[in-house]
Amino acid sequence: MAGPALIKMFHVHKSYGRTMALWDISCRIEPGAFVFVTGPSGAGKSTLINLLACVERPSQGRITIGSVDLTALKPRQLPRIRRRVGVVFQDFKLLDSLTVFENVALALEVWGQGRARIKRRVEAVLGALGLAGKAGQLPASLSGGEQQRTALARALVAEPMILLADEPTGNLDWDLSQEIIQILKRFNEKGTTVVVATHDRQLVRSVPAGQLALSGGRVVGVET
Repeated sequence: MAGPALIKMFHVHKSYGRTMALWDISCRIEPGAFVFVTGPSGAGKSTLINLLACVERPSQGRITIGSVDLTALKPRQLPRIRRRVGVVFQDFKLLDSLTVFENVALALEVWGQGRARIKRRVEAVLGALGLAGKAGQLPASLSGGEQQRTALARALVAEPMILLADEPTGNLDWDLSQEIIQILKRFNEKGTTVVVATHDRQLVRSVPAGQLALSGGRVVGVET
């Protein structure tokens, strides 16, 4: 493929005790790509997302984002890369005691953004995701689709270079799944590199995208 890769994995292994979650993963993802990481439950999809998000470190191998070697970063350096990577986790991880606005704003408050910028960015992203009318509500009062969009808003509010999504449509019906994927495509078309882990083959077939197929922790197929 032409051009420099944004994300590269070199012979990455990840083990938990005697259990190997990923075996010898090598791949590259171009800037501005939309890529599905596919495979059945237990294939290693979530582990791969967690490694790219710096939630975990590989047992062996190297991972780079741009010119930054994630495996060489010291703990104090991790915030530098996390500002560039938005993550949507499988269980949303919304804070029940905070409103939709406060959940989304938290991502900017952590980086010390000023109140005016926080208000402007949160209102903009909530509007873009159809959540402007839900800003003052708590997560418990939202539907599953609205909670997922709130998690997406929180990941996107800081305008990340990369968006990682772990099973973002796993608990949603087909119509809502398509809505979430179209939101991801919209941001991808604006330049965000998107990596989505999913086991839903129908969803993968519905969207033109690259694909990294896993099985038993190994790469079994790549489509660009």
